[in-house]
Amino acid sequence: MASSGSIQIPRRLPLLLTHEGVLLPGSTMRTSVDTPGNMELVQNRLLRGTSLKSTIIGVVPNTSDPSSDREELPSLHRIGTAALAVQVVGSNWPKPHYTLLVTGLCRFQITEILKERPYPVAEVEQLDRLEQLSSKEEFKEALGDLSEQFYKYAVQLVDMLDNSVPAVAKLKRLLNNLPKELLPDVLTSIIRTTNEEKLQILDAVSLEERFKVTIPLLLRQIEGLKLLQKTRNPKQDDDKRIVAIRPPRKLGNISSKSFSLENTDDDDEDSDDIIILERKIKSSNMPEPALKVCVKEIKRLKKMPQSMPEYALTRNYLELMSELPWSKTTRDRLDIRAARILLDNDHYAMAKLKKRVLEYLAVRQLKNNLKGPILCFVGPPGVGKTSVGRSIAKTLGREFHRIALGGVCDQSDIRGHRRTYVGSMPGRIINGLKIVGVNNPVFLLDEVDKLGKSLQGDPAAALLEVLDPEQNHNFTDHYLNVAFDLSQVLFIATANTTATIPPALLDRMEVLEVPGYSQEEKLEIAHRHLISKQLAQHGLTPEQIQIPQEATLEIITRYTREAGVRSLDRKLGAICRAVAVKVAEGQHREHKSEHLEAPEGEERKESVPEGSKSATINDTADFALPPEMPILIDHHALKDILGPPMYETEVFGRLNQPGVAIGLAWTPLGGEIMFVEASRMDGEGQLTLTGQLGDVMKESAHLAISWLRSNAKKYQLTNASGSFDLLDNTDIHLHFPAGAVTKDGPSAGVAIVTCLASLFSGRLVCSDVAMTGEITLRGLVLPVGGIKDKVLAAHRAGLKRVILPKRNETDLEEIPLNVRQDLEFVLAGSLDEVLNAAFDGGFSLKTTPDLLNSKL
Repeated sequence: MASSGSIQIPRRLPLLLTHEGVLLPGSTMRTSVDTPGNMELVQNRLLRGTSLKSTIIGVVPNTSDPSSDREELPSLHRIGTAALAVQVVGSNWPKPHYTLLVTGLCRFQITEILKERPYPVAEVEQLDRLEQLSSKEEFKEALGDLSEQFYKYAVQLVDMLDNSVPAVAKLKRLLNNLPKELLPDVLTSIIRTTNEEKLQILDAVSLEERFKVTIPLLLRQIEGLKLLQKTRNPKQDDDKRIVAIRPPRKLGNISSKSFSLENTDDDDEDSDDIIILERKIKSSNMPEPALKVCVKEIKRLKKMPQSMPEYALTRNYLELMSELPWSKTTRDRLDIRAARILLDNDHYAMAKLKKRVLEYLAVRQLKNNLKGPILCFVGPPGVGKTSVGRSIAKTLGREFHRIALGGVCDQSDIRGHRRTYVGSMPGRIINGLKIVGVNNPVFLLDEVDKLGKSLQGDPAAALLEVLDPEQNHNFTDHYLNVAFDLSQVLFIATANTTATIPPALLDRMEVLEVPGYSQEEKLEIAHRHLISKQLAQHGLTPEQIQIPQEATLEIITRYTREAGVRSLDRKLGAICRAVAVKVAEGQHREHKSEHLEAPEGEERKESVPEGSKSATINDTADFALPPEMPILIDHHALKDILGPPMYETEVFGRLNQPGVAIGLAWTPLGGEIMFVEASRMDGEGQLTLTGQLGDVMKESAHLAISWLRSNAKKYQLTNASGSFDLLDNTDIHLHFPAGAVTKDGPSAGVAIVTCLASLFSGRLVCSDVAMTGEITLRGLVLPVGGIKDKVLAAHRAGLKRVILPKRNETDLEEIPLNVRQDLEFVLAGSLDEVLNAAFDGGFSLKTTPDLLNSKL
């Protein structure tokens, strides 16, 4: 142990590195501990220590970057202060840290760093040798009049302050009781000084140098107080608080978290920040109720110590309130013609959506105070629902913000947390308004049909107030606890299906169906947008690659089967990557050939591609393509890059025997064709259904067999034994292939009836016919939904005739004209009409096989 009178410190000390203040012997400082090394020191030595020695640490100023964790010897100040850890307070806000209260004991010098991780430990040498001046006579002979002069200025400084203040009275008692050799350190920690000046005092090991450096600081403080007293107004004479003039200093040297034991006033920087925050709140033009809440919180903040966890909570709340766009708006660009051109350029097809947006713009142009509508785009993935929202914001000239709701299962994500909880924060709506900075943005609530529900509440129910035009002008976030006007926000929701959206939430939105694309529309989208986008992303130019429409159409029909264009976009990206490899190899060969010379007497031969001018990707000749010769993507190139076709036209090969029909189904991913297969065998009259069916489709199957049994004599339908009772000693098995996919919905009734009629009559269903519709027990055909998606699926599969319910005739207007021209539509009101259209020559009584045999 090293000794210095009554002060004893260990020879090895763990080092606490401070970036924000300088601790002097005899003073107390409160510092924040948040770096890894300092955190390890507090946890291992202070919180787990059992003796007084374990609470003595070395406080060393660190001049390196506070954000870095490099605590090496060159970045440390050589002289530090041995200190006693008086208090340790932990907190988790805004991040885990400790607040440490330390009292300086004496100076030491670092002689050697013993270890650096997990926290630095050094061997130290004590510098303060106070026992050498034990008597007043020796002290006076050593320093002469220097200490007396310092003491006189110190007393003069204290007399200029108000003795009624407890800190001033305590300082006066210290002057009378403390040894004079300790006064420079104590007073320097109290008066306004910079960190550089405190470092000079810390480095002043000899008492004479210490007094010489401190006296000018006292004189500067005294002159500042005299100047302040001269300029003080008469009304302020009664206000006798401690006032000190801060000397001019650089911004980087401001210490905002260092305190002495005697000086308990808040630091000026925090006071200035609160004043700036108060001005921002007053200039934000917030409503009167919100302003009253903020003024009340500011008054509480001014009286609150910074060490309290609630201080940071209150300050964060006030900063959020000042940053919210209470009155900041963007002006809409109300040019209908320009908006129509912009929407047409960004998106092909989508006539209904673009029409609705233009209607909103037109009404907005006539009436400026129109409340923002709540639009809900419902359609399969990849059809452009999210990008339409971006285009709407671009058309209006508004800010755009997307909120992904997929998987959200906590209502606090929408309405925010109460401020009483640790880690509370506002909801996504208020946070989005803070990000965009205006109160009339376009908010895209993506995947609203995929909201979850948990013990933390139902976020779909929390959206009811947000998405109600009659209520959202007073939306109250739990974190703000004051109303915010959302009536000017244009909300756009997207969903794949409305089945999983709660009815109350769906009622507040205007649903716009976004059906899938036809093959022609996909072809147009690919050549307008997708190909150019992929070329730009892969660094290619049209002079290097050509994708003709025939190749694009083959990708659409044989390599993708979707309602949107995402898979098509990925396939085009795969083609561009393969071409990029060929182009890079060609450039490498061309660059290499420039540096090669043919031997004397020989001519260098170049490989010239034969055939057409454009070389395909599957050419294997080792030559460098000329820059003007693009790579042409043809059928062979597609097979090399994408592999064999994933989807073949299997429709015509599966209808080569009785008991098979083609139905049309709707899924959240778009329309699909669905095969229905039936077989019969000897049994006890049981009906077996397979294919992962729901209750609705099982009921449709029972309806179909019941109707056929009741009309067996009419159509001369018999079982294997010739009986008109179709289930007499006969079992029927109905199967819907792709059994792993759950299938349900009221649209397969007519397909099941046709399949069973084909089975019992022994006739083949037309191979180019698909059908959809629900049935009744009396043989009526009921309308169904998703007509456009189903018709497009039939068109993609190469079918030529579609049987639809007669009451769905109005839905044909939504189908593109080119698709309607390629297909023949049969509108049926009864099952008789369905059967006549599904079989060649009809299915009437006179054309049944039994009647033909009897006539022969």
